[in-house]
Amino acid sequence: MPKIVQQPRLFPSFVGDNPTEQARFSFIDLFAGIGGMRLAFEACGGRCVFSCEWDRYCQKTYLENFGETPFGDITQLDGLDVPDHDMLVAGFPCQPFSLAGVSKKNSLGRPTGFLDKTQGTLFFDVARIVAAKRPRAFLLENVKNLKGHDKGKTWKVIMETLDELDYQVFSSVLDGRMFCPQHRERIFIVGFDRRRYGGNMDFDFSLTAPKDTPKVMDILEPCVAEKYTLTDNLWRYLQAYAEKHRAKGNGFGYGIADLDGATRTLSARYHKDGSEILIPRLGKNPRRLTPRECARLQGYPDTFKIPVSDTQAYRQFGNSVVVPLVGAVAKRIVETLEANKYNRKPKR
Repeated sequence: MPKIVQQPRLFPSFVGDNPTEQARFSFIDLFAGIGGMRLAFEACGGRCVFSCEWDRYCQKTYLENFGETPFGDITQLDGLDVPDHDMLVAGFPCQPFSLAGVSKKNSLGRPTGFLDKTQGTLFFDVARIVAAKRPRAFLLENVKNLKGHDKGKTWKVIMETLDELDYQVFSSVLDGRMFCPQHRERIFIVGFDRRRYGGNMDFDFSLTAPKDTPKVMDILEPCVAEKYTLTDNLWRYLQAYAEKHRAKGNGFGYGIADLDGATRTLSARYHKDGSEILIPRLGKNPRRLTPRECARLQGYPDTFKIPVSDTQAYRQFGNSVVVPLVGAVAKRIVETLEANKYNRKPKR
């Protein structure tokens, strides 16, 4: 876990319980997974004051690396019980939104406002915590196709909800390839509290990438157990499956990684056969990535502990984020808040 940067506090009144601990800002980590977002925000000088994650295997990994077990079921969490924080961070799951019989209402006090429109979805839990605690800013992360989900209805409700909550919102699809040898496009949604800063925040997603673009060979372990090599039966099956779909004009099949380039997107299903990212081996069947290599592919440091089985580790890293990409976005958010910390709008 990166050491918290010792810098002057950006918002001293929201840093938490210990007045002697220096941190630039405080944040909460919702739908925390194994803590990829937390690593990124801590590297920017933040201090996590609350975490939430229901999966027990993720909780185990989180505890091993951060010394705390996240709160479990977010649907059972009272927003007012969440500690005060400067920033809310969440990689919330995408679920269908129902708009049937719901009319647009701007008042959050009305039952047909955002509470009704998002009830039954996990985004609802993010929205009600934002409403209860009003962080200065938030960062939400999701799959690239969120905008097109349910024919655009999901995105429409999310944007309307955040507007009703009185936040100025920015969004962009970013590829983790800038920082890691993996093509992984995700949508990032950043919001700033209009009640504090007005609606004229100047924010963009211009990020500074490393000079040397990482390659697949940079994340490979020198010695890998034979168990990660595909069996003859599995390798024959994958080749036959790919050939069948090629004959039909489809692109389905395994993916042999270019060691001098980048891989496909690592998914949570990687534990099944590893077919989307296979490492070539001279004179042998290809092999799948090891859990440590998956961690590196997502930008996790080698100090990050992996206390679970390979199957669970593959699921966890496949569901996680590109840590340095999130860190770059976090840096832009902190810079924007710092530039506007004296630009306060009178309270309504």
